[in-house]
Amino acid sequence: MASQGEVGRVVSASRDIAAGTARIFELIADPTQQPRWDGNDNLSRAPAGQRVHAVGDVFTITTTKGNIRENHVVEFVEGRRIAWVPAEPGQEPPGHLWRWELQPITSSRTRVTHTYDWTRLSDDDRRIPRAQATTTERLMASLDRLAELAQSE
Repeated sequence: MASQGEVGRVVSASRDIAAGTARIFELIADPTQQPRWDGNDNLSRAPAGQRVHAVGDVFTITTTKGNIRENHVVEFVEGRRIAWVPAEPGQEPPGHLWRWELQPITSSRTRVTHTYDWTRLSDDDRRIPRAQATTTERLMASLDRLAELAQSE
């Protein structure tokens, strides 16, 4: 199931995954795993040892273009929710947010919702076209890849 918010500045997609919340959350909260499931094909690699544990954590990741992004964790509930705002190193985040919410259905089945929220994006000239290109289909691609990994390992 996918939906797009008013004005298109909040985009989300949801899907049920045949895996427990702990397994799925580990794939999301460990930045080294993120390039494996990124449906935007934008992430290349992340240094090991950055597993997110709390609001205020910052992890870095390198994009496929070779740029480094600092991701500032702004929401965190172990096994249930994680959200971060990316920024260029040493800069303030420009205002877009990536959120993952996990809701257990059974011990081996989880509803996962992935949201991209750019309502506060302030860097109009550079980032708005890329934000507009982040569609429910791209979010669903991440969910599908995440499901494949979680269900196979």
